[in-house]
Amino acid sequence: MHRFLPIYAKWHGARITEIPVNHFARTTGKSKYGLERVLKVILDLVTVKFLDKYMMKPMYLFGFWGFVFLMASFLFVLLTFWMRSRGYYFSQTPLPMMAVFSFMTGVICVLLGLLAEMITRTFHESQNKSIYLVKETRNLTIT
Repeated sequence: MHRFLPIYAKWHGARITEIPVNHFARTTGKSKYGLERVLKVILDLVTVKFLDKYMMKPMYLFGFWGFVFLMASFLFVLLTFWMRSRGYYFSQTPLPMMAVFSFMTGVICVLLGLLAEMITRTFHESQNKSIYLVKETRNLTIT
């Protein structure tokens, strides 16, 4: 995760800038940067993007997917009854099981989102950390 140190610094209020440098061609040895490292960088990037977007509001992510699975469950139930009205039996199609599993996955996602919200709030309260940074104040004297 050292590749993303500037992002972490920015999250804590630091200002980031670029400085031009002179790069020199490799004179000896061989690059060890292969496809394996590219995969690790991509996974790290996904992690950083998740933390940036959902660290303070994990329910937005888990709630969205919970809603998607609950709606899929509802559609599977409707399709199951529609097929039953056409003469198919419940045992002839996987739709009832798909409805049950989608419903359970949706409920688990919503509950996981609530749990993640509680953990996030507990962490910030126990550390006396603010969930935001104050860049500038006006007419405020701190003693």
